[in-house]
Amino acid sequence: MGMPTNNSFGDIHEIDPRQPDEDVRLAGVDLYIQQIKETADKLARDGASRGDIKLLATALRELRYCFKVFQPLRLRRKVTVFGSARLPTTDASYQQALEFGKRLAEKDWMVITGAAFGIMEAGHVGAGRDNSIGINILLPFEQSANPIIAGSHQLMHLKYFFTRKLLFLKESDAIVLFPGGFGTLDEGFEVLTLIQTGKSHMFPVVMVDAPGSDYWQHFSNFCREVLLKRKLISEFDLNLFKVTTSVDEAANEVLNFYRVYHSMRYVKNDLVLRLNSRLSDELLDHINTEFTDIIKGGRFEQTDALAAEANETHVASLPRLKFRFDRHKLGRLRQLIDRINAG
Repeated sequence: MGMPTNNSFGDIHEIDPRQPDEDVRLAGVDLYIQQIKETADKLARDGASRGDIKLLATALRELRYCFKVFQPLRLRRKVTVFGSARLPTTDASYQQALEFGKRLAEKDWMVITGAAFGIMEAGHVGAGRDNSIGINILLPFEQSANPIIAGSHQLMHLKYFFTRKLLFLKESDAIVLFPGGFGTLDEGFEVLTLIQTGKSHMFPVVMVDAPGSDYWQHFSNFCREVLLKRKLISEFDLNLFKVTTSVDEAANEVLNFYRVYHSMRYVKNDLVLRLNSRLSDELLDHINTEFTDIIKGGRFEQTDALAAEANETHVASLPRLKFRFDRHKLGRLRQLIDRINAG
C-alpha cells in the first residue's frame, strides 16, 4: 500500500511551482510563523478581550502539541471511528467496532477515536494499544480515557470540540460511523459537508448498522426521501457515503478505496490524482468518455510527477491522472475514484 500524503483540512493543497525545493519550503514555514506572531501582536492592538485571546492561545497550544504527536505517524493510513460512548460491551455494534478495528490494524492501519468508552473503546480494543490514537475532549462527564489508550503517548486531551473535530478529519484516510447520539450525527454531517464542498480531501465514509438494526438506514432514507426529493442535495451526493450491516463490507470499502487511488492534490488549476499503478489505455479511454461532465476543458491525461510536486519525494514515483476539475461535482469525483479502483 502506498503511503498517504493528503492529510489536509480546509482547501486541498495548492502547489506553487515557484516553491519546489526544500530551502524555499523552509522559507515558507518561517513566513507562516512570522504571520502567526504578527497576528498575535494585532490582537493586542485591536483591544481583543481576554476571553477571545485565551480561546486562540488555548487552541493554538493544543494544536501545536497534537501536530507533534501525529508527525511521526503521518506515513501510516488511519481511520477515525465515531460512535456512542454509552453502548456496553455486550452490544452488537460494540462487537462490530471491535472486529472492524482488528481488521484494519491487521492491514497496518491505525484507529483514531475520541478515546472514551463504548464504540470508541471497541475500536481501540480491536486495533490494540500500539495501533490506537485517542483525541479526548474534556467534559464534566464521559471524559476519562478508556483503558486501552489511557496513559499512551498517542492520547491527546483537548478543551474545544472544533480543534478536536479538525484533527479527526485532518489526520484521517477514512471515516467509519457506528450508532451514536448528537455527537456522532454532528461528526457525520460535518464530514459529509466538508467532502461535498471540496474543503477536505476525498476519503471513504462508511456507516455501520448491526444486523437487524436500522439506525443508519433511517439516515440514508432521510437523505433520499427528504433532502434529495426537495433538491437540497444532488443525486451524486449519495455516493459520498455507504451504509452497511457487514464488517467485511465496511473494511473492504475502506481498503479498496486505496487499491489504485493514492491521494489527490491541486496544482494550480489542475487536480492531480496520484495512483499506485498506471491505468490501462482502455480504462483511460473509458474515463475520458464517461466523466466529461466534471472537467472544465481538455482531457484526462496520465503523467509522471509534476515539477511542482518535487518537494514530495516519497510519492515522486507514482503515476498521475491530471485533469481540469470543475470543483463542483464531488459525488462524481468519488465515482471516478471508484472507477479507477475497479479497473
